[in-house]
Amino acid sequence: MDTIQKQRFEHKYVINEDIALGIRDFVSSYLELDSYGATQPNLSYSVHSLYLDSPDLRTYQETVNGDRNRYKLRIRYYETDEEAPVFFEIKRRVDRIIAKKRAIVHRRAANDLARGFIPSTDDLLYPQDGEQMDALLDFCKLVNHLRAQPKVHVSYFREAWVANGANKIRVTMDRSVQSEPQHTVSFAHDLRNPHMVFGNKVILELKFTDRFPNWFMDLVRVFGLRTGPAAKYVDGITDQGEHRFIRHFV
Repeated sequence: MDTIQKQRFEHKYVINEDIALGIRDFVSSYLELDSYGATQPNLSYSVHSLYLDSPDLRTYQETVNGDRNRYKLRIRYYETDEEAPVFFEIKRRVDRIIAKKRAIVHRRAANDLARGFIPSTDDLLYPQDGEQMDALLDFCKLVNHLRAQPKVHVSYFREAWVANGANKIRVTMDRSVQSEPQHTVSFAHDLRNPHMVFGNKVILELKFTDRFPNWFMDLVRVFGLRTGPAAKYVDGITDQGEHRFIRHFV
């Protein structure tokens, strides 16, 4: 079952671990742990994303330049099992609103789809889902428009808190954010030479689909939080140097 927030607002904060543990206690009064994360060490599960971009890193540059309307292309996965699905995602920012479209795809189809080949319903895990086919078609169109190629593998451990029976409010804390160049479609869990993008810091994200909840305001006040940029894909490239990620194929 796909539980993404298709359209939302999000506020990001870079915090220390001791603050993160205090926020965990605070948030537990309002939300529940993600059912999968609750069974994992440190209440977190691993998240991996393979980002695609143009040869000259256009989507990266648009973020660096602060374009108000921009998007990113990524393939997200959680497991190494060859039978486990992967998630083709388009994440757009339109002014202050974040909109996400994604399709749950058979892993065997990922290489062709990442090259922009026209998808079929056989590529989807749920072929009867027209909304997912629409997302996959849009993804492949953007790949062709950008001449996009795999660029970056980003991984981290996510602690997620969700509202019981609803999807309007979500709080996540991401730890050990790592990044490295990757120019092929593969789904390994171990990075060969990872760069720690934010060091020992934790990335807190407050996500909501309507108005900023009152108790979010209390949380920000109690812990003295200040919003700030924390773009895993972009900061990883900036830290390591654009030249490591630009690769032209003949």
